[in-house]
Amino acid sequence: MATKKAEIEYLATGRRKTAIARVRLLQGKGNITVNDREFAEYFPTTDLRLIVEAPFKALDASGRFDVIAQCEGGGVPGQAGALRHGIARALLQVDESYRALLKKAGFLTRDPRMKERKKPGRPGARRRFQFSKR
Repeated sequence: MATKKAEIEYLATGRRKTAIARVRLLQGKGNITVNDREFAEYFPTTDLRLIVEAPFKALDASGRFDVIAQCEGGGVPGQAGALRHGIARALLQVDESYRALLKKAGFLTRDPRMKERKKPGRPGARRRFQFSKR
């Protein structure tokens, strides 16, 4: 019976706005799977795919790691940003010396913008009801 070679996996969580991505990074050939779907199928535009692959390109590590991710919340662009954040954080676990490059590129910073809550006495967060003088 052949024993399976133990693979080292790196786990990280990425966030952007209300989107959350749980990322598993494995040594591999560069395959990316998101929510059990093909990468190109989940992120249909090249802009979104470039956002997700940016940490690998910054480190010249394209094709060295496989990514398995679970994304939830937000929209597709928010999930792409969350996945980029998660990949960057997982790459830090691979080698701490990557921190300078990833930080300079802005991949380690979480995008904290969220929808502002609705306030009482208003139809939205800041919008007011139409003023009537008479």
